[in-house]
Amino acid sequence: MNVQKSFNEGETTGSGSLYLVATPIGNLEDMTFRAIRILREVDLIAAEDTRQTRKLLTHYEISTRTVSYHEHNKRASGPELIRMLSEGQSIALVSDAGLPAISDPGADLAMEAIANGIAVIPVPGANAALSALIMSGLPTERFLFAGFPPRERKPLLKWLEPMKAQTATLLFYESPHRLIKTLEGLLEAFGDRPASCVRELTKKHEEAVRGLLSECAAHFAQYPPLGEFCVVVKGLDEAEAEQQAIAEAWWAELDLAAHVEKYEQQYDRKEAIKRTALDRGMPKRDVYNAVNRA
Repeated sequence: MNVQKSFNEGETTGSGSLYLVATPIGNLEDMTFRAIRILREVDLIAAEDTRQTRKLLTHYEISTRTVSYHEHNKRASGPELIRMLSEGQSIALVSDAGLPAISDPGADLAMEAIANGIAVIPVPGANAALSALIMSGLPTERFLFAGFPPRERKPLLKWLEPMKAQTATLLFYESPHRLIKTLEGLLEAFGDRPASCVRELTKKHEEAVRGLLSECAAHFAQYPPLGEFCVVVKGLDEAEAEQQAIAEAWWAELDLAAHVEKYEQQYDRKEAIKRTALDRGMPKRDVYNAVNRA
């Protein structure tokens, strides 16, 4: 059990705090006042790429010491950062762009900090996936962020398989040189659904290409993709999801009589009819009448 009260000034643990600070995803004006203040006040900034972060810090005249923390050195630098936090120093974690700890090794540091009783405090700001979602024109009430798809076709199709029946809008990150192959994989796995391919968010060349997956793939075959992309794909409607679940059910190839007979191998006839009716979304009486006529 872990209860964190981020702003309870009367409660001191002796540890510092780990701030997860969002940075701009392209437009420097998206930096928040709070983010700037935190970066100035902490003892240390842990950055995915110190050269990239230094540009941001220089722009805002922030002189806080910066160290490197990324996928390839997290095993070595992570424990040292946890030690510093445990000793009372506060650290801001930043990625190259957007929110840290999303498809990012910062998640490991946050989990380790929590395990050591260290407060983990988000400093919200720009985020590419949610920005792409709200400008996509697709449903926003439920969504699933899936991150970066596998590169090769066979692993991609296997990875997408469990998402086919999702009713949530799906969000993916993709690089320009793999975009067309990913769109073709999405089309093969999901069928021709509405989608939005958003690139260069908040920058001068921000662009959203909206249409069916086939139309988006054809567009980028004609106009080679440039910049980092977020691909937003519509999930199934509730009725479509139900139809797909029925089509993929173990009993889909059986007629009603065979369906009931299969259950009768384990249950009495009354229970078998009840379970068959539940599977198919039918009234029990209709199943009973159909199998008795047969």
